[in-house]
Amino acid sequence: ILTVVVTLSKENKTIVAGPDIISRGFVYVRESENLIENAKEVVTQALLECLEGRNVDWGKIKMVVKDSLGEYLWKTMRRSPMILPIIMEVE
Repeated sequence: ILTVVVTLSKENKTIVAGPDIISRGFVYVRESENLIENAKEVVTQALLECLEGRNVDWGKIKMVVKDSLGEYLWKTMRRSPMILPIIMEVE
């Protein structure tokens, strides 16, 4: 399981904190720091594209995060873990 935690500002349409990726049973983080850093970059790019398009529908943003990260991990490792995006909102 990969949990992706990000905090967004709905008003400014910006990323306030994160994304943080927590791995449980998928990869050992200390041995896969490079993979996790690249995954964070993939998630950040996906979020920025959503926010640039003025898309603040949380369901759509979660789906974009899952799809982009899932595609990256499949291309890189040929594995597809369960991805749980958690989006927190600040006013």
